[in-house]
Amino acid sequence: MKHKIMLKDITIQVLFTLYVYTLFKIILFKFRSIDLTFLWHQLKISLKNTDHMSRQLQEGNLIPFKEISRTIHDISSHGLINLVGNFAIFMPYGILLGLMLRNKKVSIIDAFLLSLGLSLILELAQAFFSIGRYDVDDLILNSSGGLIGFIIFKLFALLATTLSANQARGSSI
Repeated sequence: MKHKIMLKDITIQVLFTLYVYTLFKIILFKFRSIDLTFLWHQLKISLKNTDHMSRQLQEGNLIPFKEISRTIHDISSHGLINLVGNFAIFMPYGILLGLMLRNKKVSIIDAFLLSLGLSLILELAQAFFSIGRYDVDDLILNSSGGLIGFIIFKLFALLATTLSANQARGSSI
């Protein structure tokens, strides 16, 4: 039994690692292969010219709900994919957080803050490496997706516990 639990935990950790790798590949490298030489080159550009990174942040969207509102009012297939994609891509993060931390007291606020933290790292990395555009709305969508994923995990865990308790009561009658 203990062996099964350990195997399950290792499987969840491997899935989490693969998910985070994929997340970095999608967000930072836009589905291309991870090229450390390219990253090093981009880092040197940012470090040589500190104004460059500052400009990257200023050129991004720092106004909450600006891009979300624009996308909703002027719907295009690209905008809709971006909106839904930024939300959906973080749902597995919330689910995997729930699985990995299932034996710990993790609140909805904790899950939101962890999702926000990872999203912030990715957004700042885009600005720092000059490989994307910083967008506060991406933080909102990513964090919300992680939160919804965590809530989905919690609801399924509650459902499983309730079904298990009902089966135990039914078999003891």
